[in-house]
Amino acid sequence: MRLSSLGHPADSCDLPLTPAGPAPAAPAWAVRPYAVLRALARAGFGSGGTDLHLQGSLTAAAGLATAEPADCAVALAVADVHTRADEEPDRERLARLLARALPDGDDALRRAALFARPGEALLTTPGGRRYVPFDPAASQERLVLLAVRGDPGERAAELARAVACARRAGALSAWPPGRRPGRSVLVLLPAARLTAVRAAVAEEFRGRGRPVPRFLNIAVAGAARREE
Repeated sequence: MRLSSLGHPADSCDLPLTPAGPAPAAPAWAVRPYAVLRALARAGFGSGGTDLHLQGSLTAAAGLATAEPADCAVALAVADVHTRADEEPDRERLARLLARALPDGDDALRRAALFARPGEALLTTPGGRRYVPFDPAASQERLVLLAVRGDPGERAAELARAVACARRAGALSAWPPGRRPGRSVLVLLPAARLTAVRAAVAEEFRGRGRPVPRFLNIAVAGAARREE
């Protein structure tokens, strides 16, 4: 396996493809991609080795989890190379493969990356998944990501304050974008209240001498796909 990353140009590595047993030593950024590649090789995708170069444009400061979407992107890309040209990779199979290879990951995020549909919310259940209409723009609403900044030890409290302030200013609901606690929440609010909510949160944080949270517009998009 030859692994490189635009974000870690000095930490490229060549690793032996070992189907079983302890994984070889690798740079921290390469541990998850190697685990995915090894699991794919065991399933028949890339058993002769893989050259993988990663590039991500979303930084941790955005407040979104990137590990599981990156796992899905790697799995889809490699499986696509080793699938017949007239077929699509079996996403259900890849979801099960990733769950076994990285059991500590957020399976709901993985399934969102693999099975999302535009304008719908994906609900995962023990028995499978189902979709319900969820198109904020069609109902004159906006979905935004609110991410706090500053000391990691204070993020939970600062996030709670930001959500409370956003609700007072007109936000309808807020929920985390994954199961792990982080620095961000998804906020649903009337489109007409977007400016007022952002201004209220900014004023509250500036008044306490704290860094103003970031707001990022979110589109209810489809699943991961190849860009031609």
